[in-house]
Amino acid sequence: MEKFEKGMLKKLANDVMFDLNDQEISELQEEFEIYVRQMDLLNRIDTENVEEMVYPFETPTTFIRDDEHEYALSAADALANAPRVAANHIVVPKVVK
Repeated sequence: MEKFEKGMLKKLANDVMFDLNDQEISELQEEFEIYVRQMDLLNRIDTENVEEMVYPFETPTTFIRDDEHEYALSAADALANAPRVAANHIVVPKVVK
């Protein structure tokens, strides 16, 4: 069982820009230890002669309707409604730094 040290959790929290105090880190340690124990229980399950499951249901789903094309906005109409356009593309504000 892997041990989650306080320093490792502080570094990990810092990497994902979380600010955790000592109480929160100790609670996080306890929760991770519970998760590790639960995963250990799952790892003990014997799956040697179990057939892999590709689809979770016995019968295939046959009641799904066919796609029907209805109305689609033309590229010209979409570009006409856009606040900013450059080279036939809609310009949007940058969201990723």
